[in-house]
Amino acid sequence: MCTEHAYSGQSCNLHGQRHPLASFFHLFFRVVAIVVYLLCDWISKSFASCFVLIIALLSFDFWSVKNVTGRLLVGLRWWNQIDEDGRSLWVFEAKKASRGSNTGTEAEARIFWLGLIICPLIWTFFFFTSLFSLKIKWLSLVVASISLQAANLYGYLRCKAGGQNGQPPDKCSFSGQHLLQRPDIIFGIL
Repeated sequence: MCTEHAYSGQSCNLHGQRHPLASFFHLFFRVVAIVVYLLCDWISKSFASCFVLIIALLSFDFWSVKNVTGRLLVGLRWWNQIDEDGRSLWVFEAKKASRGSNTGTEAEARIFWLGLIICPLIWTFFFFTSLFSLKIKWLSLVVASISLQAANLYGYLRCKAGGQNGQPPDKCSFSGQHLLQRPDIIFGIL
């Protein structure tokens, strides 16, 4: 896996990763937030402190995934900018794979996509458990958690979808139906 990068001057460690720190932090904040949620009654009896800690962890996760790990591990990025007329423009980019590109290895891409997809599914499971157990205050925390995780997932799926059809990603029309029509976008990354 690393032999292909040896010619481009990129170095890999023994596990075939070019960005091990980015891979670590891609999973760290989101996994710690899930563990804190599960152990919150043992950590603190205060709901407010648990809420703030979990939201802070997921905010760090949102920022690091959106601004660092997406670029390094899979060569994708998205952002919002306000133009001169005050309109909000969403930009979704997919870096073209090249021999000397600084994107991650196949293993790192797999870590990125699995973390990006599995963690929102776990928070969705927590949503239903808190809903059916009538823990309404925890439901608000879970909804906020799903929102943060789903925003990154949506942004990167949109980058991936736009980058595959040859058009600039920010010029592509995109809807939820687009994902249903192209299951290779989701299943092709796993």
